[in-house]
Amino acid sequence: MIDRLAGLEVEFAGLEGQLSDPAVLGDQTRLRTVSRRYKELTPVVACYRQYRSRSADAAAARELMADAAADERESLREELQSAERDLETLEAELKVLLLPKDPDDGKDVIVEIRGAEGGEEANLFARDLFDMYQAFGVRKGWSIEVLSADASDLGGLNQVTFVVRGDDAWACLKFEGGPHRVQRVPVTESQGRVHTSAATVSVLPEAEEVDVEIDPNDLQIDVYRASGPGGQGVNTTDSAVRITHRPSGIVVAMQDERSQLQNRARAMQVLRARLLKARQDEQAALLGDARRAQVQGGNRSEKIRTYNFKENRLTDHRIGYTVYRLQDVLAGDLDELVDALQTDERTRLLAGSDD
Repeated sequence: MIDRLAGLEVEFAGLEGQLSDPAVLGDQTRLRTVSRRYKELTPVVACYRQYRSRSADAAAARELMADAAADERESLREELQSAERDLETLEAELKVLLLPKDPDDGKDVIVEIRGAEGGEEANLFARDLFDMYQAFGVRKGWSIEVLSADASDLGGLNQVTFVVRGDDAWACLKFEGGPHRVQRVPVTESQGRVHTSAATVSVLPEAEEVDVEIDPNDLQIDVYRASGPGGQGVNTTDSAVRITHRPSGIVVAMQDERSQLQNRARAMQVLRARLLKARQDEQAALLGDARRAQVQGGNRSEKIRTYNFKENRLTDHRIGYTVYRLQDVLAGDLDELVDALQTDERTRLLAGSDD
């Protein structure tokens, strides 16, 4: 591990030099790559330098103890014990920092939410989830842009697609993909009975053009007149766009913008993200580590999380995590839950690295 850390420190010094190189500063793509790697290595190198400093302190204390007088030896022993405790803590931190990085860390995120089983109540719950992620984004300082939204009759959402921009957006939101189940008395229920409904959430890393190469000949692009409310011009021109990627069968439709070009750009944005996710899942399957599909069928029995309004309870079934402050979570206070999911991921990765 020490040899690897020494190599990373050399790389870090090289990156520092590149960040002051006019050739790098003048090339935005290269500057972005260098800056991202520099930011990634900064906490690793800082921890390693602290580890090396405390190692030197421990070595010095041992050396001085050999020739120290009796009254000095106790003070040096305390210093040695303190340094060894710090080294143990720093070594544990370094193991975590050296875990394999998620290749999508730092990317913006495309989130798709759809009402699933439960009729209009599922659409109302989809709206609640969208509001929850918006509030969470405000707390985290992220930028959120709605790409497409289809409102239901009672003010819910049949579906909504939005992009989240923030350095840690993927690290926090990647655990949200899957069926979310709600248990509550719907506004449509006249007898006061609790119903169970579901909404599905897909979380996709936004793909740049360099991440996914799309042959224009593989695309079928249809334009048509937008439907529903939308202001002047939206329903009177063929501004809506539907793109079908023939090899994969993926279909993306956009109609919220007045401009056909804008709708096409947004549809391509979502298409690239879906194709990147499909490719990553295929690669994971080939490695024998196929990830369970996020959305599955949207059936109420296939859930990653349950929101029980009567008990003010949220349960994440993947890690057995339960908290009895559902309303706080729906108001955007997801930090504790995200921390628990991230800790579980690190624990599993560390166990794998030990094996």
